[in-house]
Amino acid sequence: MVGFPEGGPPEVSLTLHGYWRSTTAYRVRIALAVKGVAYEQVTHDLRTGAQREAEYRALNPQGLVPALETDDSVLTQSPAILEWIDETYPDPPLLPADANGRATVRAMAATIACDIHPVNNLRILNALRTEFGANEAAVNRWIARWIGDGFAALETLIAHHGGGFAFGTTPTIADCHLVPQVYSAERFAVDLSPYPHLKSAADKARALPAFAAAHPDRQPDADRA
Repeated sequence: MVGFPEGGPPEVSLTLHGYWRSTTAYRVRIALAVKGVAYEQVTHDLRTGAQREAEYRALNPQGLVPALETDDSVLTQSPAILEWIDETYPDPPLLPADANGRATVRAMAATIACDIHPVNNLRILNALRTEFGANEAAVNRWIARWIGDGFAALETLIAHHGGGFAFGTTPTIADCHLVPQVYSAERFAVDLSPYPHLKSAADKARALPAFAAAHPDRQPDADRA
């Protein structure tokens, strides 16, 4: 059972605005599931541009997912949301107790959140197709290039700091980022064989019930057609 400070968990109503296949929303679902926190979901179909509609932009001016709506605020940008979740629901922790460990975990997460995902998200891929005439083979090469660069660095970090998970012996925010990015890599048939430590850490994490519950295919808006 998830533990909380004396007095129990905060009485906060949460609504996650996302999309089943969004890897950034996937990160947040993992963190909420690890903490055992209940929430509602509202989907914004990225394929149709629903995230750019005026009603949603009133919540998140960027017109991106995810956004986490609380009783008194709207939180955006998944790394910030994950930190908020970890501070608000501190047990089990998703960051190490020591400053060096926390910095390493945040660096692992940022390798994905800052260096891999931004150049591979849907709006960038669509720009490659529509503005630069890239065909699907070229788009897939682009995806594999940036995933490969980031995963090569992560492989070294996980080999050094991993203890079954990406960092140490329990899941952290690094795993919340890693598992969705591996999902994306597999979706685009990126070869993961050069990254055995990374793959092993991702497999260990996504075998946990909380990670499995957050998988895109298990979301109410999933559409595998």
